[in-house]
Amino acid sequence: MKRSWILLIALFSIAAVAQSPKSCCEVAGSGSNAKFVALADDADFRDQHQEPRATQLGAVKGQIVTYPAAGGEAQAYYLKSENNSNKWLLVFHEWWGLNDQVKGEAAKLQSDLGAVNVLCLDLYDGKMATTREAAGQLMQNASADRIMAMIQGAQEYIGSDAKVATIGWCFGGGWSLQAAIAPGESTEGCVMYYGMPETDAERLAKLDSDVLGIFAGRDQWINAEVVAEFKANAAKADIGLEVHVYDADHAFANPTNTIYDEEATEAAYALTLDYLRQRLMNY
Repeated sequence: MKRSWILLIALFSIAAVAQSPKSCCEVAGSGSNAKFVALADDADFRDQHQEPRATQLGAVKGQIVTYPAAGGEAQAYYLKSENNSNKWLLVFHEWWGLNDQVKGEAAKLQSDLGAVNVLCLDLYDGKMATTREAAGQLMQNASADRIMAMIQGAQEYIGSDAKVATIGWCFGGGWSLQAAIAPGESTEGCVMYYGMPETDAERLAKLDSDVLGIFAGRDQWINAEVVAEFKANAAKADIGLEVHVYDADHAFANPTNTIYDEEATEAAYALTLDYLRQRLMNY
């Protein structure tokens, strides 16, 4: 009798697990995100990110806006186009948070692209880091479910008629790709700088656009093996992937970092502009 009860309980447990829905985190590609987040425990990876030098934002063109999202109100830095436009660029920050360097980069992109609205999502809900240790902690504490809710909320905020491209660096590079894959998102283009690629070819196949991948040849973490796997998975998923690898270190495009590589940054930025002009701006 006791054995029968144990068997019955086991069967009910199996059925419950089978019927439980996948979490938002799983839908959001938590595997690739978890791989990148785990790097916060790697001392060499932390040391690669020199504590950022102070940066001057200059004339403030944007404003912080809030919008509804599952789990609580989300916020973003919004640069509205001077001319009416349904074109939007979603920006995803590095592991430091939504700081002035990212806001300045967003303003530069808008200035160079023209009539485009720019929305920089705040993946840390208002928190920012100025030390490597704090940045790693913020990245580890950032819930994939919460970030996915922010992305979905941003989709509703910008409206269903929006033409969208995404861009991000480092931690945000991976989220730029995940945002382009996200359910309900139809993207014109996706740019990722040295972020962790999606490793599931079935998820990659959900992309509406191609991807421009900017990587660093001396990156010990998002390395040649990771990039090669990304290429193979993109081919399997039958999506367009343009990869450029520069003889530089991880995070080379951040001018507040002492390993900043001006030559590689300018070359990568020129490619990024050309790509976004063609895919999003249609010229």
